[in-house]
Amino acid sequence: MKLTVNLGKDSYPIYIEPGLLARAGEYIGQDFNGTRIMVISDDNVFPLYGAKLLGSLDAYECHTLILPHGEPTKNFQMLPRIYSSLLEAGLTRSDLIIALGGGVIGDLAGFAASSYLRGVRLVQIPTSLLAQVDSSVGGKVAVDLPQGKNLVGAFFQPKMVLIDPDVLDTLPLHFIHDGMGEVIKYGCIKDRELFERLAACSSFERLKPKLTEVIARCVDIKRIVVEADQFDTGERMLLNFGHTLAHTIEQHYNYERESHGEAVAIGMYQITKMSERKGLTAPGCAARIGAVLKQYGLPASCGLPVSTLTDAIALDKKNLNGRLNVVLLKEIGISYVYPTDLTFFGRSGGSASSDII
Repeated sequence: MKLTVNLGKDSYPIYIEPGLLARAGEYIGQDFNGTRIMVISDDNVFPLYGAKLLGSLDAYECHTLILPHGEPTKNFQMLPRIYSSLLEAGLTRSDLIIALGGGVIGDLAGFAASSYLRGVRLVQIPTSLLAQVDSSVGGKVAVDLPQGKNLVGAFFQPKMVLIDPDVLDTLPLHFIHDGMGEVIKYGCIKDRELFERLAACSSFERLKPKLTEVIARCVDIKRIVVEADQFDTGERMLLNFGHTLAHTIEQHYNYERESHGEAVAIGMYQITKMSERKGLTAPGCAARIGAVLKQYGLPASCGLPVSTLTDAIALDKKNLNGRLNVVLLKEIGISYVYPTDLTFFGRSGGSASSDII
């Protein structure tokens, strides 16, 4: 299956096909005429899929950089190591970087590609469910700072995205759950039918025969949103449903407890509970979201008081001129951006709500 993100000169194809990884070189050769490729991956993914990818790239001079897995790798201090490796390999602006991994590698390698020599070609080959349905598409690349997640970044579209659902067969169940947080998000914000399908399957094992189709639907939703709002100033904000709370939860635990998808799950449920109480969301939505999260092994709470998160929320990139844009649901499948401030989370003056989420 082929989808195309239509962004004028920055347009690119997305290929979704089981077994695609072994033929990655064929697809890359359609667009790339350079000689050198740097494959950036991590120490979990590369031992599983590095040889298969490199075997398909035998027409090129290939170099590899294998980084530690996990969110702590996606930090600003990792960039000099990446730049040094690119320089040592002799990569020029006519060459290519391939990000082989999950969202951390995609974001980190993508930001390095956007900034090295003012930009070199990038191909995303996502190997986690979360990266396949979300982070590999759309051109957002970033690194974390101690003060928060994704605070240094760029919009840098890849030249191609190659999605092979077969690589998910080796993914630990924890990371399947992680990705399902983002899959459920797409149903919540844009596709009630997708949400109902997820609810009807009741578990990932029952969903698995339909997984390629589900991945394609999520990617297509993101494609449509990105085409309408490439630089995240309007409709693309809808993709941040659940993320205002999620990023602060991740940061609070130094990215070592809840994964991104788990934190998004908590954020979606908790912000929908808040918006229902304020009459901004149809009653019963939070309960429906909570039920689907449970089916796919995702949490709905983290045990933190809201007051511990509001300082980090104040630094959120969606906080503009003292106004905070939060994404809410009118009902399942229909979302909107609601301009507010920290009082939405119970903060007034110097104090904040002690509600536990």
